Amino acid sequence: MVEPNLLHAPVLAWYEDNARDLPWRADDATPWGVLVSEIMLQQTPVVRVLPVWREWLARWPTPKSLAEEPPGEAVRHWGRLGYPRRALRLHACARAITDEHGGEVPADHATLLALPGIGEYTAAAVASFAYGGRHAVLDTNVRRVFARAVRAEEYPPTATSAAERRLAETLLPKLGAARWGVAVMELGALVCTARAPRCADCPVADLCAWRLAGKPPHTGPARKGQTYAGTDRQCRGRLLAVLRSAHGPVPKAALDVVWDDAVQRERALDGLVADGLAEVLDDGTYRLPHA
Repeated sequence: MVEPNLLHAPVLAWYEDNARDLPWRADDATPWGVLVSEIMLQQTPVVRVLPVWREWLARWPTPKSLAEEPPGEAVRHWGRLGYPRRALRLHACARAITDEHGGEVPADHATLLALPGIGEYTAAAVASFAYGGRHAVLDTNVRRVFARAVRAEEYPPTATSAAERRLAETLLPKLGAARWGVAVMELGALVCTARAPRCADCPVADLCAWRLAGKPPHTGPARKGQTYAGTDRQCRGRLLAVLRSAHGPVPKAALDVVWDDAVQRERALDGLVADGLAEVLDDGTYRLPHA
């Protein structure tokens, strides 16, 4: 295995020169701003997150300010980030932080993990990036860098494994772990990308086990790209767009016109209600969640 200390210096030096100027990384970024960014960035590129993050932080600069509004407002202002249940999770998280932690985002990893909708990655990221905690932060980009540089594998496993967690812990520097975590993440996002890694620009190319092994191709399950057109996800998005643009209940007829396939439309609408993203009222109209 690559000696961890050999990786630290070049990756950190590369980050110093190449890091993107992102507002949630700024010195004045709040823990709440970091938490919001981490939820928004899940499966969503930075370029789409930036304007929505700025709007959210201007409108809801604290957990309490979001908690005081109905959850439907979080869904309304989620924009086109996709996977809108994340908006509901953020709203539930804001209420828990307000009710149980005096409106302050917790610094402790275990306490963060106990918040609604916060998983292992997000808890580690917030504890690390907002508070400087020493935690292994394993997002897709970090996992891919470690798979290639250390394990000589083109891609990491589909789900995070115990072996990956142990490796990440081994690679944590004693000091500056938070900066190391964001530096590796940035390297994966900008250089060690999934489809076209720019090995010539990589600061640890001469140490990379995958490159030194001749870049052996992935031998695990085929990596399938996500489709969107014609799917229930697209249908749900169309229906939700109608609800987001309305400031009040929407008649069923206004939803029926946005998707031709009645069976798929009804399935998607039922799914939105079941997921808490929409409410059906006694008169048969629909609206964003209010309670």
